[in-house]
Amino acid sequence: MIVLGIETSCDETAAAVIDGEGHVLSQTILSQIAEHVPYGGIVPEIAARAHLAHLDKLIAKAMHDAKVGYGDLDAVAATAGPGLIGGVLVGLMTAKAIAAVHDIPLIAVNHLEGHALTARFTDNVAFPYLLLLVSGGHCQLLVVEGVGRYRRLGTTVDDAAGEAFDKVAKMLGLGYPGGPAIERAALKGDGARFAFPRPLKGKAGCDFSFSGLKTAVRLAAEARPPGALLEKDVNDLAASFQAALVDSIADRVTRACAMFRGIHPDGGTLVVSGGVAANTALRAALTQTASRSGLTLVAPPIALCTDNAVMIAWVGIERLKLGFTDTLDVKARPRWPLDPTAAKATGAGVKA
Repeated sequence: MIVLGIETSCDETAAAVIDGEGHVLSQTILSQIAEHVPYGGIVPEIAARAHLAHLDKLIAKAMHDAKVGYGDLDAVAATAGPGLIGGVLVGLMTAKAIAAVHDIPLIAVNHLEGHALTARFTDNVAFPYLLLLVSGGHCQLLVVEGVGRYRRLGTTVDDAAGEAFDKVAKMLGLGYPGGPAIERAALKGDGARFAFPRPLKGKAGCDFSFSGLKTAVRLAAEARPPGALLEKDVNDLAASFQAALVDSIADRVTRACAMFRGIHPDGGTLVVSGGVAANTALRAALTQTASRSGLTLVAPPIALCTDNAVMIAWVGIERLKLGFTDTLDVKARPRWPLDPTAAKATGAGVKA
C-alpha cells in the first residue's frame, strides 16, 4: 500500500510518499516563512500563490525520490480543510486531478486528523488516547477513540496558543514566527519577573483562553517609558508570558486527564501534537502533568509537529485500510471540526 500525501493548508507546501508499514519513501517541504516575515504574519493570498507556484514541482520530486510512478499509488490524500481556503483549494484540486487522470482513490483529509494520528505513525499509540492539539489556529483537548472518532473535551474561547505566541512576539519586536522567537528569548529571561495571569486556571471544564494573558503582556510592555524597553525587559516578558501560558495549559490538561480516565479507565496515553508542541517548556510541563495523572506523554518529533505531508499521507493509509475514500466532488472546507457534535464554546471571547 503506497499513498501520496499533499499538504497546503497554511504556509508550508509539502508532499510525501509513504507505505502501509509507515516507511517514509520520500518527503518534500517548502516553507514560506521568508515571504510572510515582512508582514509579521501569514498573508492568505501570498500563501495560495506560493502553493500554486511550487506544488507541482514538489510532488514530482517526491515521486522521483520515492522511485514510484503514479501507477504504483494506491491512493492520493490531500488536506481538504480546515485552513486558508485558497491554499486548501490548490492542494485538493491537484489531488483530484491526479486521482482522475490515474484512476486511483482520493482521500480528503481533515488537517486536524493529521495532527491527531501522527502519534500512531511515530509511536504506534493504540486507541483510545487523550490528545492536546495545540497550534497556530487551534487549541483543543480531544479523546481519540478511532479514525474519524473524536470527542472534544475543551477548546479555546478566544485565541489559539500559537496565535498568542505570534501576537506577543510581534508586540515585543521579536518577529515571525512567534513561537520559536518567544522560546529563544525566554531562555535568556526571568519567568518570575512579571506576575501574569493564568487564564481559567482552577476553573471548571477544559476550555482555554489566552486573550487576557496577551493583553497583560501588552500593558506590562507599555508601562515602560517609550524607547526604554531593554533587551532584558523583552526577554523577561517573553519568559513570563511563556511560563503563564504553559501553566494555564497544564492546568487544563490535568482536568482533561481526569475526564479521560473517567471515560476510558484503561487509557494510558496523553499525546501532544501541532506546531506549539515543539515548545520544550510545554513538553516538560506536560511530561510532569501526564505522570501525575497516571498517563504517559507521547510527543512526536518536532519535524512532525509542524505542518507536513507525512501526516496527511498517514491519515490516507489509516483511512484506506478501513475502506474510507472520497468522491471527486468533495469540497474544500475552511472550517472542519473533528467533533462536529461538540457544544459550541462559550465565553466573552468566542469568535463568531
